[in-house]
Amino acid sequence: MQRQRKAVFLDRDGVLNKTIVRNGKPYPPSSLEEVDIPDEVEGALTKLSDAGFVLIGITNQPDVARGTQKREIVESINNVLLSKLAISEIKVCYHDDKDLCKCRKPKPGLLLQAAREYQIDLASSFMIGDRWKDIEAGRRAGCVSIWIDHGYAEQTPNLQNAHRVQSLRDAVEIILQSHT
Repeated sequence: MQRQRKAVFLDRDGVLNKTIVRNGKPYPPSSLEEVDIPDEVEGALTKLSDAGFVLIGITNQPDVARGTQKREIVESINNVLLSKLAISEIKVCYHDDKDLCKCRKPKPGLLLQAAREYQIDLASSFMIGDRWKDIEAGRRAGCVSIWIDHGYAEQTPNLQNAHRVQSLRDAVEIILQSHT
């Protein structure tokens, strides 16, 4: 039997790249030109990778199901992130809430799928996100969840057995401290 690995799951928009905030609500970039990777991301991911974590992006992209975004644009944004950052893959849910799929956060389907594919021990893994659905998906998968609070005007997550931080750098510090 293959040894179980540890992972850090990272939400795409708001963690790996900046969101576009309008009226206090976050939105994904709508084009390659809007992709903006914060300066801290590359170094933070390198630290996690060097510590032995598998790094996997996890993202809901319901605008594809809603017809307001093209799947090709989402994939091109993902390809830019994959080419610039130390992440193994970005798993995507293209459904909307009404589709009742198992992969749309807050459901843990994408994390569970990644755990099977990469032999990941979810109890030793982390989910970093900037919205309540990210934190809940991590909790439901059995991971430690870390919420990056960007101050959005929306529902805050249940932080029971979760951490609240101000940056990806802070999240990485929590992970590395708990890892040693």
